[in-house]
Amino acid sequence: MKLIPLALCSAARAAWRESFPLGGRDVARWFPGHMAKGLKKMQSSLKLVDCIIEVHDARIPLSGRNPLFQETLGIKPHLLILNKMDLADLKEQQKIIQHLEGEGLKNVIFTNCIKDENIKQVIPKVTELVGSSYRYHRGENVEFCIMVIGVPNVGKSSLINSLRRQHLRKGKATRVGGEPGITRAVMSRIQVCERPLMFLLDTPGVLAPRIESVETGLKLALCGTVLDHLVGEETLADYLLYTLNRHQLFGYVQHYGLGEACDDVASVLKRVAVRLGKTQKVKVLTGTGNVNVIQPNYPAAARDFLRTFRSGLLGPVMLDRDILQSSPQADPCLALGPRDV
Repeated sequence: MKLIPLALCSAARAAWRESFPLGGRDVARWFPGHMAKGLKKMQSSLKLVDCIIEVHDARIPLSGRNPLFQETLGIKPHLLILNKMDLADLKEQQKIIQHLEGEGLKNVIFTNCIKDENIKQVIPKVTELVGSSYRYHRGENVEFCIMVIGVPNVGKSSLINSLRRQHLRKGKATRVGGEPGITRAVMSRIQVCERPLMFLLDTPGVLAPRIESVETGLKLALCGTVLDHLVGEETLADYLLYTLNRHQLFGYVQHYGLGEACDDVASVLKRVAVRLGKTQKVKVLTGTGNVNVIQPNYPAAARDFLRTFRSGLLGPVMLDRDILQSSPQADPCLALGPRDV
């Protein structure tokens, strides 16, 4: 059995910040406005499409999805893929599914495209959805054409490559990156399956023109949907520290050998920087002239903290735990209409 250090046990009983200071943050500045062009291109390609696959990050299953997808692309059969399940704490997976069903999303698959987990469920589900829908002017086409959509950096291209590995035994067809903005245009069709003959359209990540709240924006940024420097690496590191402590996830203490948990980001980043040797010389003007002083490199430490979290080294996390806890518990009576009770 893995023992938890005494410092962590006392930390679990400590009082952490109850809220994160959100005032004065301009969320609109974080998200590029050119994405409306990408959404228009997707709309113009709809007549070629039989089904929509929306990919989203499993760590934020209930927030951050672009509502315009449902409004503008909602006339087609829709499958929601919650990717990066290996990085998500899915203890309440059933509650997540029930919450999504309440929003009208009845077709949901959790995946890990890096290890091809649950990928074999995708093609049969898409085939079922297309088969049970009216294809309009595409009824005579023997092949299926599927559009892959989602906010940036949730694994759309990784899904396409994973499907090709599973069904065609072929390698990468689309470039994959660890930061948003790798796919910049609606691409040509990419074959992912032979039987049934199926092609996918990869699309650029499109965020909502208006993010519902600053905290939703921070969750999206923490998952890498926008470039870190737009939000501020130290701001993101602080929100990450706040989240980990609130959820009593103290893996960062052991990973960096900090000795004890702490809720002050400056103190944590200072210790991380010193431990990793991320320091810098700074000239300080004194009464006797300039003196070189070695200081912690806070931005470098913040980058390492974020990178370590995103790679899963600090353990799985559910960033939407606040939404899950505030939603009503599943009650079978609530699902019944007045005539059924």
